[in-house]
Amino acid sequence: MVRSPLTPQQLAAGKRLGAHLRQARGDRKLADVAQAASISPETLRKIETGRLATPAFTTVAALAAVLEIPLDDLARICVPEPDLQKTG
Repeated sequence: MVRSPLTPQQLAAGKRLGAHLRQARGDRKLADVAQAASISPETLRKIETGRLATPAFTTVAALAAVLEIPLDDLARICVPEPDLQKTG
């Protein structure tokens, strides 16, 4: 199966997600957070820099748990508000 290229919106959402996770990590070492979430430090680095714009849900959930971020908060960051003017 060939994966379609990511849209500009998906790439932007990935950058927002990565920036939020990086901010939430604070002074904690990247390797320590990655290990606690059972992912590689390189994977976390790619997520934080936006190079991995659409990480697996289980990866995001593990990071949210380790960083004590509600998944609802991450969803609001990643999913743009619906454009109510376009309905109807």
